[in-house]
Amino acid sequence: MLLFAKASYVAFTNNRAERDLRMSKVKQKVSGCFRNREYVQAYCRISSFLQTMVNHGYNPLVAIQMALSGKLDADRG
Repeated sequence: MLLFAKASYVAFTNNRAERDLRMSKVKQKVSGCFRNREYVQAYCRISSFLQTMVNHGYNPLVAIQMALSGKLDADRG
């Protein structure tokens, strides 16, 4: 039940969807709301991309640089 306390590689919770949505809920609370549906979709797309890149071991800033320079496919070898 408390394996996360003994083993550092075990996550505190297994509810990944909740963790992924947490930042969008914080953003919504800080700004009051998203102004437009397009902004919500863009935020979710960027957030999803960054989370995927972090899961693959990339630094988020490096991932953004790669995306803006168009070098994502070249590094996947």
